[in-house]
Amino acid sequence: MDRFDPRGRVNRALLVGVSAYEFTRPEHRDGVPSPLPAVVHDLTLLARALERGGVVAPHEITVEDSPVLGEFRKALRTAVDAAEGLLLVYFAGHAAVPSAGDELWLQMRDAEVVRGGTAGFEGAAPFTNVLRILANSDAERIVVVLDCCNAGNAARVWEAVERPDIRRRVSVLMGVQANHRVDAGDGDTPTPFTARLVHLLTDGVEGQGDEIHFLALSEALRVYMSAHHRTERGEPWEPQSRTENPAVDVLLAVRPGATASGGETGAGAVRTVGSGAVGTPGSTGSTGSTGSAGSAGLVGSGGAVAHPARHGPGAPARLRIRGALAATAGAVRAARTRVRAPRVRYRPTGPGDPRPPGRTPRPRGPWRSPRRWPRRTTAAVTGLAVAVLGLTGYLVLGHGGSGAAACAPPLELRLLTDPDLESTVRKAADTYLTSRANTTHDGCRRSGITVYGAGSADVVAGLRDQSDPWQRPVGDDVDPQRDIGPQPDIWIPATAATAARARPAGLQRSYVWLEPDAAPFAYSPVVLSVPQEIAEASVADRTGDSLTGLRQKLTRRDGSAEVRRPDPAYTDSALLATIGLYGTGTSDVSRAEKSVDQTGPVSPTAGDLLCTLPGNADTDRGTAALVPEFLMVSGVGCAGTTRTLRMAEYPDDVPALAPLFVRVRWMGGDADRAARDEAVRSFHEWLTDTDTDTDTGGGSGGDRHGTGGGPGGGLAVFAKEGFRSPSGAHALLSSRVAGSGLIADPGPSPGAAGADAMETALKRYRNANGPGRVLFLLDSSGSMADLWQGPGGAPGILKQSLAGLGGRDEYGIWSVASPGGRPYTEILAFGPHRRQDAERAVDRGAVVRDAEADPYAALGAALDTMARKGRDDNRPELIVYLTDDEDNNRLTAHDHLGELLGPLHDQGVPVVMAALESGGCAKGGPDLRMSEASGGRCLDTTGDLVAELRNEVARTGTGDE
Repeated sequence: MDRFDPRGRVNRALLVGVSAYEFTRPEHRDGVPSPLPAVVHDLTLLARALERGGVVAPHEITVEDSPVLGEFRKALRTAVDAAEGLLLVYFAGHAAVPSAGDELWLQMRDAEVVRGGTAGFEGAAPFTNVLRILANSDAERIVVVLDCCNAGNAARVWEAVERPDIRRRVSVLMGVQANHRVDAGDGDTPTPFTARLVHLLTDGVEGQGDEIHFLALSEALRVYMSAHHRTERGEPWEPQSRTENPAVDVLLAVRPGATASGGETGAGAVRTVGSGAVGTPGSTGSTGSTGSAGSAGLVGSGGAVAHPARHGPGAPARLRIRGALAATAGAVRAARTRVRAPRVRYRPTGPGDPRPPGRTPRPRGPWRSPRRWPRRTTAAVTGLAVAVLGLTGYLVLGHGGSGAAACAPPLELRLLTDPDLESTVRKAADTYLTSRANTTHDGCRRSGITVYGAGSADVVAGLRDQSDPWQRPVGDDVDPQRDIGPQPDIWIPATAATAARARPAGLQRSYVWLEPDAAPFAYSPVVLSVPQEIAEASVADRTGDSLTGLRQKLTRRDGSAEVRRPDPAYTDSALLATIGLYGTGTSDVSRAEKSVDQTGPVSPTAGDLLCTLPGNADTDRGTAALVPEFLMVSGVGCAGTTRTLRMAEYPDDVPALAPLFVRVRWMGGDADRAARDEAVRSFHEWLTDTDTDTDTGGGSGGDRHGTGGGPGGGLAVFAKEGFRSPSGAHALLSSRVAGSGLIADPGPSPGAAGADAMETALKRYRNANGPGRVLFLLDSSGSMADLWQGPGGAPGILKQSLAGLGGRDEYGIWSVASPGGRPYTEILAFGPHRRQDAERAVDRGAVVRDAEADPYAALGAALDTMARKGRDDNRPELIVYLTDDEDNNRLTAHDHLGELLGPLHDQGVPVVMAALESGGCAKGGPDLRMSEASGGRCLDTTGDLVAELRNEVARTGTGDE
């Protein structure tokens, strides 16, 4: 891994903390929740830690205490203009997110939330704009640290930046996961996140030596905070970080008192960080690097300079001169630091607080002649003169003519894959980035790869039917860029049949061409993962039978055992399991679906299912899961849970996963066709070729048949994850998976899935219980005014969810507000509707009313309505309530919530609570309790509320999505 050492550069640290706000609730209805007195301590302690860390000089630190928005922007631009090495930007204060969760607004002293406005957030800086300003900096590396509620929402903004060169320079450390609020603590101590940050910057990261780098610091913060703190929703407090692949690890501090190498400065030259001792003027302070002043830069893991520095031999002469002068001037400043206390530029809060406590203005003294300069300053200036003379000789002798140049930003590939495969494919892509196959003879990267997953049915529909709006979205109705992601260069579906389903039919104009490989490159059967205590004892009884036969054996062993399956519309593995579940012929699909029915929402992926089961120990011990075999080897990231040991049983009528490499081409996307084709070809060869060089950039290869000669390249990653060979007897690519509950040779494999079989199973699944019934409740109270407009507003979200309903489904829409009398008014009468008619009804009738909502009365009426309509059939039903939770006090008053939980549980109609705020589904809150009691889901802006709500409606309805 490359490392960047900023010492000896022109660095800047801008520390922004907002402890005092002009508008706070309840005095100001549109204000922020409260002041944050703890932030005052954050600024003081963090500035001190950075000073002692020795990377950023004291005069390079600027503290902005409670600035208004204009002052923040000015300070940010000043830091951006000055920094050439490292630019560190820290923010502590309140932050807000819109209902769509796609932005993070950093709220300054003059912040307020204007209800009914299109922007909503005044006196706040959107993180998108912060990144735009940072993009103008000459700094080689930029680190942003956010200590605020909802900090993790910055990740989505960072990921949306189109220019990879900006993402490559900017690393973001976020104090908490997206859409989570946290307690700032009392006013006598710093905020919990910054307190731990300061501790690590001062004392170092355990096991990492004296230097504190970004990646180790981020991980140490995540581990500590998640173990010792909880968010306001009662979930583990998990700081997040984002840095581009391949990562460049930035040095942020050196433990005070540690001795650090100063580069090639003469025999025995050292400097002691934080104590003021310095080496010779030529010292660069770049650990492990060699060369004269100005040569500090990206240092590889082996200690050699991996890429030329901005001021190194490959840079223009003016920058090399400026770099050398800056480095030497830094030595002068360090020498002078020994005879005076360090100073930090500090911007006060206002006239009432003119400067930090204990500081007095430093009078500007008269100019002194050199004869009166202190001895140490004279020595330092002498060193500066020598360095300048040396620099002149350096240029005259021709060293400036070196042909070396910094690596250009590599071409970025976009790789879309099945959600069950996403983790493994990402590991393979990360391994490829640092492999020899992706490295030029100059040591530069050939390409970068962005990996993302999306629902299988959505991807098939997008490539087959929606390639035009995928390139050019024209409305909020159909937008694959929003619902799936960017246009991919590479697609890795879980089966060849899925690739065939996505091929455009030729009945309409298409803007995409698919070029699938002739054969898959890996293989993993879908298995019945059974708890060890109730699994078959013999290998023979775990193979050679249909899914129905294996389930019958399970029932005989444990009559209460259950079977669960993920969402067939989201992952191919679940759809393949559904083929086996329905069997051949004309089986009762409704009965088959009831056999895998469960309380609560269906898990979208197999990994989610295996993480959900351990939430209840009894459920985990008594429930089998239909999942890909490889997950029993690689496991899933189930934080804080211990799963029961499981054994794989192999149904012979469930087709297996067989990942396929598909090149995706887009009309008009040929501006860099040759370079993109070469980048795709290189990755394809590395990923799929069994004869690929075993160098995987540090990853361990698999051991086929236990001989030690396993596959190299990408297949080594798939081997380690538990995949099998795609041909022959489908032997495991690695024999080092013992103890995973697998059978090395489970016998003849089921045939490959067919495209028609998968389409038929998906259609039968969606229509398993006939057309559905959905009742939408739309909170129309006055507090919803600022959550009303546009596709991210409540009516827009409701209209997008109608895509999951077909012409035979019945649904209605109520406006929930209570000016008096009935707790709702009807926007759309209950019955079947054409989608466009329903949308027009919403446009006409959905208006914000000057009244409060009564969720208790409205939900009670909705339950009564659904009970009457579903009395004589078993059609699927759903209630959806979109709300801002502002009127939940009417639920909690007089124990109305307790009165409602019983009918919600007994009626059996799932209720989806869609809260248009980040804390709506807080643990123990009314929304979560009601949805859980009914067997429905609670959705808020922590996730992709729009897509998740549409999926929930689609599970009930018979629409195409």
